[in-house]
Amino acid sequence: MSDKGNIQAICVSAKKGERKTPVDTARLVTNHGIDGDAHAGDWHRQVSLLAASDVEIMRAKGLPDLKAGDFAENIVLSGINLDELGLGSRLRLGDDVVVSLTQIGKVCHAHCAIYHQTGDCIMPRRGVFARVLEGGTLNTGDEVTVVEAVPRTAVQCVVLTISDRCSRGEAEDTAGPAVAALLGRELGAHLYALEIIPDEQEQIEARIKHYATGHTIDLVCAVGGTGFSPRDVTPEAVSAVVDRPTPGLDEAMRQASLKVTPHAMLSRATSGICGSTLVLSLPGSERGSTQNLETLLPALGHGIKKLRGDPTDCGRPPEASA
Repeated sequence: MSDKGNIQAICVSAKKGERKTPVDTARLVTNHGIDGDAHAGDWHRQVSLLAASDVEIMRAKGLPDLKAGDFAENIVLSGINLDELGLGSRLRLGDDVVVSLTQIGKVCHAHCAIYHQTGDCIMPRRGVFARVLEGGTLNTGDEVTVVEAVPRTAVQCVVLTISDRCSRGEAEDTAGPAVAALLGRELGAHLYALEIIPDEQEQIEARIKHYATGHTIDLVCAVGGTGFSPRDVTPEAVSAVVDRPTPGLDEAMRQASLKVTPHAMLSRATSGICGSTLVLSLPGSERGSTQNLETLLPALGHGIKKLRGDPTDCGRPPEASA
C-alpha cells in the first residue's frame, strides 16, 4: 500500500444530507472538523473521506457529470488505498492536519440527494470517517501521508471497565488493561478505546450502543459488575442492548471457572451480539477477567470472522477452514 497520496477535492455544506460544494481551501479545527461544515462537531464522524477511484467507478457507471461533493464527502483522496486502513489509522493531510479513522461506512437512515438521482450512494459502503486530532489549513492538491496504518483485517476492540471505585479514582483499574493486552497478544486486536465508567445501567448501555452502532467495532468487553451486589448491573445493561444472546460463551466461562472456585456459579455474566458487534461480560478482577477470556480465545476469532460475513462452515475443523 502506498503511504503517500494527495487531496483531489475539499467539500463543505451548510446542511446535512445534501451535496457538498468544492472549495480550494478549508480550516480544520481540532476535535471539531471542517470549520463551517454541517458535519463538524463533538462526535466521531467529524470528517468524511472518499477515494477518488470510487468516484471514477460511479462516473463509469453512467454518471459522467458526477462532481466532488455529490456524495456528501468532505475530502476526496487519491494515491492511498483506504480499503486497507482500519480504525485507529492516522493520516497527515497537508503540513499540519492529522486525522484518525473512526468508522468504516455507515448506516444510511435517510437517502441523500445523489441516491434519489442515481439509485445508489457509495458513502455508506465505501466512505471512511475520521476525527481531527490536529487542526490547520488544508488546500486542494496537498500531500497526504499515512502516519500510522492499522490493518483493516485487525480485530477492533473496546474495553469498558465497569467500576464505581475505579471511576472515582479510588482504585486502580488493572483488569481492563489486562484484558486489552491479552486481546492484542492472542488475537492481534487493535484497542480502539479503553474506558472506565461507574456501575450505572443507563451509562453502560449508552457506551455499548455508542461503539456497537456508531463505529465499526468487532468486540466490546464489559469488565466488572457481573455478580450479586446491588450495584452489579452489567448483565441487565448488556441484555438491554444485544439483539442475539450468546449463552454458549457465558456457559463456557462459568464451566471453566468452576474448576477454580465454586464462586463461579454466582456469575451472572451475559453476552450477546449487537448488530455485528460481539459484547462480552467479564468479571471485574484481573485474574477472573483474563481467565474467562482465555477460555473463549480458541473460538473467539472464528466468531468475529462470522460476524464480519465469513461464509466458512462453522462445523469444519480449524485447519480445513483456514
